[in-house]
Amino acid sequence: MESETKPTFSKSTGLPRKRFYRARAHSNPLSDSHFPIPISPAHVDFSLHFPKLVGANNEVSKKVEFADIGCGFGGLLISLATLFPDTLMIGMELRDKVTEYVKERILALRRTSSGGQYENISVVRTNSMKYIPNYFEKGQLSKMFFLFPDPHFKEKNHRRRVISIDLLDEYAYVLRAGGIIYTITDVEELGEWMRSCLEKHPMFESLTQEELDSDPVVELLCSATEEGQKVARNGGQTFRAVFRRIAYVS
Repeated sequence: MESETKPTFSKSTGLPRKRFYRARAHSNPLSDSHFPIPISPAHVDFSLHFPKLVGANNEVSKKVEFADIGCGFGGLLISLATLFPDTLMIGMELRDKVTEYVKERILALRRTSSGGQYENISVVRTNSMKYIPNYFEKGQLSKMFFLFPDPHFKEKNHRRRVISIDLLDEYAYVLRAGGIIYTITDVEELGEWMRSCLEKHPMFESLTQEELDSDPVVELLCSATEEGQKVARNGGQTFRAVFRRIAYVS
């Protein structure tokens, strides 16, 4: 077994051990990184991500619908995989070691699970602040997640924040009408910033409390991620903003 020969894997669970994949908490999204970038969504080979779903034409039979931006160690993806077993979803992470961990974690779960579980999730190393339109077509996504992003406290670094009016233009492009954007943070000022950006953008509207209460994903925003679990253990507060992409009216 791979887990028995690799010290980076747990012998009891077969899963990768996180301590071998530690990295800085955040990376500078404005710096140049060296990894392959597809020219367009048509140039993304999703058969490498979802091999069990490849059809006779060597193409994946479905399109990705969920994107977890800055997916960290993949906790949300793992939880969503079984909640939406028929939906393809991908995590997008800038840090190379963290991306490798999530990749190994998914592969290990596929090996140790039955019934084709976790074949619907994958991860890619990329800079989502720069290359979202390179991966997804117009109106392709139904959900986007931005959980506990880097707050970039200094005002001069606010341009590095993953939620901004300008970036919301790109997110609105890849989200279909009715698609949902989920954000959460434990930094109050950042929570107010993200909510303010979404409220000001003409293509988004806030979900009602009734809609939030009936959405099974909302509960996972804090409980499924390592960051959220840490906040809960420490008795911290979280600040959530969940908005719907509205239809364009000319």
